[in-house]
Parts: sequence; C-alpha cells; structure tokens
Amino acid sequence: MLTSLTIKNYALIEEAQLSLNDGFTVITGETGAGKSILLGALGLITGKRADSTSAGDTTTKCIVEGIFEIGPYQLSSFFKKNDLDYEDATIIRREILPSGKSRAFINDTPVTLQQLSALGVQLVDIHSQHKTLDVLENEYQFEVLDTFANVHKIKNSYDHSYSQWRKGQEALSKLLEHKQRAQLEYDYQSFLFNELFEASLIEGEFEELEKQLHTLSHAEEIREYVALVQHKLSQEGHGVLDQLAEARTALSKINSFGASYASLYERLNSVFIEMDDLSQEIVDLSQSIDVDPTLLEKTNVRVQLLYNLMQKHQVQSVTELIAIRERLDAELFEVQNVDDQILKLEEEIASAKTAAEKWASQLHISRSKAIPKLKASIEKILIELGMENAQFEIELTIAKELSPKGSDTLAFLFSANKGMDIKPLGKGASGGELSRVMLAIKSVLSRHKKLPTLIFDEIDTGVSGDVAVKMGAILKEMGNTMQLLSITHLPQIAGQGTSHFKVFKIDDAKRTKTNIIQLSDEDRIIEIAEMLGGTRQSSAALEHAKNLLN
Repeated sequence: MLTSLTIKNYALIEEAQLSLNDGFTVITGETGAGKSILLGALGLITGKRADSTSAGDTTTKCIVEGIFEIGPYQLSSFFKKNDLDYEDATIIRREILPSGKSRAFINDTPVTLQQLSALGVQLVDIHSQHKTLDVLENEYQFEVLDTFANVHKIKNSYDHSYSQWRKGQEALSKLLEHKQRAQLEYDYQSFLFNELFEASLIEGEFEELEKQLHTLSHAEEIREYVALVQHKLSQEGHGVLDQLAEARTALSKINSFGASYASLYERLNSVFIEMDDLSQEIVDLSQSIDVDPTLLEKTNVRVQLLYNLMQKHQVQSVTELIAIRERLDAELFEVQNVDDQILKLEEEIASAKTAAEKWASQLHISRSKAIPKLKASIEKILIELGMENAQFEIELTIAKELSPKGSDTLAFLFSANKGMDIKPLGKGASGGELSRVMLAIKSVLSRHKKLPTLIFDEIDTGVSGDVAVKMGAILKEMGNTMQLLSITHLPQIAGQGTSHFKVFKIDDAKRTKTNIIQLSDEDRIIEIAEMLGGTRQSSAALEHAKNLLN
C-alpha cells in the first residue's frame, strides 16, 4: 500500500506531499488541471522511463518519492535476490538530474530501472484506457481464473513436475546429440587411447631416457677418455699414483723434524688416498661402459616414440600424455554406457510427465468447477454497470500437449447486446465495454487476492446516472479489501470515496503550477456541488452533493 507520495519539481508540480490511506480514494479536478501529471510521477517510481523534460525547472533536480507498506505482499525473496535491505515500510525514490540522468533507489540503495520496474509492478497497477488490453492477454486470463479457483498449490506442484519434464527432455536431447557425435569420433578416440595405452607410459621416463640415450650415443668417446685418465693415473712407474707414492715416502722421512713437515706429509697423504679412490672409481666406470648398438637402438626408438606422441597431442611431458589417456578412457567409458544413461533419463522423463499430467488433470477439474461462479460474478457486476444484456463466457478446453499453463487452453468470450454472436473478448467489446469488463474482473479478484495499489484513470468515461452510482459502489466495495485510487469526473463516484484529493492549477507572475490538496468534508461538498452544477453553487447542488456523500 502506498502511504506517502512526495513530488518535487515534476512537470507543473513544484512541490506536493500526499498522505494516503487504504480504501477508496478519489482524485478530481478540471480537465487540464494536471491529474495525468500525478500518474506520471507514480510511473517514475514504478520503473517508467524519464528524461530531463520531466523536471519543471530544468536547472533543479526532480524528485519523486513513495513510501509503501509491503508486508502483506511477501516480497522478502525479491529483496534477498537483489541484495537489498528489506523493510516493511519501503522507500522508493527516483531522481532526475538537470543533465537528464536518472537515478533510482530502494531503501537508499541504488538500483537499476529493471529492478525498480520488477518491484513496481507488484506494488502499483495503473489502469488507463490502454491498460484494458491486459484482459485480452491469455496470461492474464489464466491468472484471473486460477486466482478465483484457488489452485495455486496445485499449480505449484504442476509447475515443478512440468519443469522437471521439460528439463529432462532438454537433457535427453543433448545426450542423444552427444551420443551421435561421440559415435562418429569413437573409432578415432579408441585408436588414440590404445596407442597411449600400449605405450606403457611412465612419469619421468622421457627425461631419463634422454640422458641414457645421450650417454649411449657417446660411449666410444667416453670409454676412450676414461681409459686415458686411467692410464695417466695408474701407468706403472710414471703414473700419477706412483709419483705421489714416491713423494709421500720422501716426506715421511722428514715429517718428524717439525710440525710444518708433518703437515705437508698429512696433506700429501690425503691427496694420495683421494687419488687412489678416484682411480678405483674410474676403473669401475670403465668396466660399466657398454658400447651396445642394440641397446642404443632400443633406447632411441623409445625416445622417438614418446617424442612423437607428445608432438601429436601437443604436450610437453609424459605426465600430460597420461592425463590425456585417462580422459580418453573416461570418454570411451561414457560412450559405452550412454545407452544406460539414456534409458535412465527416459524413465525419469516418463515419471515427470505422468506427474505433470496428473496435476494438469486436477487443474482442469478445479478450473472447470470455478468457471460457472466466476462467470456469474462478472456478469452480475456488468449488469450493475448498465450492461443488462452482456454475456460473458469462459471457454476451457483440453489441449493435445502440455504447456506452462497445464493441459488447458482458455478464452474469455463476450457479447454486449442481444442477438449478437459471442466472440473472443478483443473482438466482441468496444474500449468502454472493455473498461467495464476489466473493472468487473478486478472487483472479483480483489475478494480473492491481495492486489497491488490499483489506480483507475477515468474508468468512468461514457458512464452517467445510476450506472455511475453503481460503479462508485463497486469501487468503494473494492476499497474494503485493497487500496484503490480513481481519477474521476463524475460526482456520483467522487461522493463514494473514503478520502478525496483535488488537483488544480494556479498562476503566479512567473509560471503556472499544479497543486494537489486533500479535501475536508466541507470542501468535498463544495467540490462535488461544482462537479454537479459548475462554479455557481445552488442550494440544490449543495444538497445533492451532501446526499451523494451520505
């Protein structure tokens, strides 16, 4: 419910603040006084687009702010989804800067126009002449019938089953496409996998083989130089070891003559021991050097195989080849088992469809039972609105395929006069008749659903006399269960509002301004009297106005 509306520098409104209550509020004023400006301001805080021309003074910021009591609308999920602070008393503000840039806020948090519009449509329903087209939309017609039939729990169960069925169908379609593609690639992938499997890949093998190949490729050269070193170290009488042994013997003769000689001896002895050990290692190494052409060829073939595989798969290591082999193995396994997956998915789809069909059948039964009462309720109101010969029919038939709405197709049919064929609502009703049908439907809905704040913009066009009185009574009754605002030119409707605002223009030296004020009981008598008989307030007009208010 809209509890407060503040408007600053919007069109002809310099500044206005309205405190609103629940129930039926009427807004009156002369033609051209600016009632449509009020609707434009409400449009801004519910997500309509704006530009710099919205501001009356283009050098100053335009601000429209509304405070809404949103507790009954169960909107906490919207706030959570959009990361907004939830407050029962939610403040929505729209600003238009002199540059033309627009900003929107929900509880002082900046939001996009899309977010504002998504919230606004759940809070305010501005019903102008073109808005009657909503009743022609199949989506809206289903909403009306389902609300009246109170099938929301059944519909939620159907929606879940239908969603599972559709998701299953989409998944099956993708799986079948995948199977078709995979089968085309299966032979090649099998070849790749077998090639890698037969290679008996070992992590780190390639690097070790490269080292081994390098050694085997230079075995003769290594053996030659190792033999030369061994000769230099161990040549009898002239080798390094024999000469070191002779030098060590010489120092041993004098090592007792002082510490420096003993130190030299120890150092030379250490060198001799190290060189002797080195010589032994060289001997062992020379014996291990194997000039084996067969091993060289075998190693070379293995290295080339691994290298070719890495080149083929565009990787840098055997580890990556192993990962590819495992991936191919998993993919081949999946292809081999895809028929099992398809069978399982088909069973799930069949189960979901069976459930959806069950809920769709219950939806159809509940909707069918509700149709006679809904039809009678709407026709009763249409008769009160002066359409004594109106025929309103609701045609519900079972379709061949399930849809988001169940197994049903729905059409609202209408005829305003005797002897005329009943036709789909859009073809069988004029603009004024559509407005009355919409009012009748909204009136019925207001008894079964918490509707957003509803604003009628001159729904009374083409109505007068007793019909206007009955229309006012219907609007007043709707106000018992919701917040309803109506812009009207008819005193019969204005007199039935629980509160009354007047829109009027004033001129000063600089500009024309639109003002909005709430009327007291005395002011309402004068306003309605003027609506009855013009500015000359006769005693009869004043008395008539009092009667209308009573």
